[in-house]
Amino acid sequence: MRRHNLALVLQQVHFDRELTRAELTQRLGLSRSTIGDLVAELSALGLIDESVPSGGPRVGRPSHVVGSRPDSPFAVAVDIDVNRVIAAAVGIGGRVLARQVIATDPGSVQPAALAGQIAEAVPQLQQTVGNGARPVGIGISVPGTVDRLTYVVGLAPNLGWHDTAFGELMQSAAPKLPVSIGNDADLAVLAEHSQGSARGYDDVVYLLGRIGVGAGILVDGRPLRGTGGLAGEVGHTILDPAGPLCHCGAKGCVEMFLGDAALLRLAESDGTVDDVLNAAAEGQSQPLTAVQTVADSLGRVVGNLVNLLNPQLVVMGGSLEKILQIAQDFVEKALDLNAMAAARAMVQLRPSSLGEDGSLLGAAELAFGPLLADPLRAVASLPD
Repeated sequence: MRRHNLALVLQQVHFDRELTRAELTQRLGLSRSTIGDLVAELSALGLIDESVPSGGPRVGRPSHVVGSRPDSPFAVAVDIDVNRVIAAAVGIGGRVLARQVIATDPGSVQPAALAGQIAEAVPQLQQTVGNGARPVGIGISVPGTVDRLTYVVGLAPNLGWHDTAFGELMQSAAPKLPVSIGNDADLAVLAEHSQGSARGYDDVVYLLGRIGVGAGILVDGRPLRGTGGLAGEVGHTILDPAGPLCHCGAKGCVEMFLGDAALLRLAESDGTVDDVLNAAAEGQSQPLTAVQTVADSLGRVVGNLVNLLNPQLVVMGGSLEKILQIAQDFVEKALDLNAMAAARAMVQLRPSSLGEDGSLLGAAELAFGPLLADPLRAVASLPD
């Protein structure tokens, strides 16, 4: 029971960052003395700290504020995408303490080489964080399908990975740290649910637009992953069977209408996606028309998802976040035309509040999992 209660207190601090002892007592239904003992033990483990507020108009002794500490264990979070790989140290409470870009060859991310580069980044991040903080594990976000037991990346087409045993490669490269791997959209929706736009909502679809398009789905607060963990491959559902040929071999996949390549093609741009989005936000004709065209397709895709899943909230991430902000009226109009009225009335559209860090923070949650479940055991197994 004590180990369970230690985990509950740490989870509360992790997801809400700072709480008073009085708030912890009320939330967990434990006595003040029990909360005091648990906080003291977590502090002794080097996981949290507490302070006494000073000043203010309130009379009486103020309740201690419990929060994270700079030398607490951190998660190594990695977000792999086609154009860049980010590695970061993320502290308890979800704060990014340090980050670095791992250089890769454009359009060619080699698994074995990348595993070695990620392992090399760990001591560099630890040195940047300082204060004697130690890594608790490595969590990795991948734009592809991932076996949750073996961490084999079954298919990450935009990386060129097929049946890649990336979990084994990573564990060999960093043998002292536990490694966890997940799909980028699946991880992003968990991060949005715990600390972002989807907080307080339990039926959520998160749409992530990058080179590809993926979805992370929560039903009743639980991830919808499917039998083999392959659910959410929205990018390879068919929007128009007469549409352009996709690299997966099908015609008219959603990715061909919503992905970054589609936006650049419609804008007739040789620049970057950010260039097109910024130009559209300024009202430049061709980029704005391209964004509006993608927004119309986005509304139709969301309409299908609303009819199928009846979510409370659809969150847009990646390039789709900016598209929603620029052309939400186009998205809403297409959604109105394609969704059933009752389900349409129940859903809201929102941009991500975590921005490009959604998948990264979701990867950190993977690494933090054992620590949040059993702080005593996790701290005892931290590498020296």
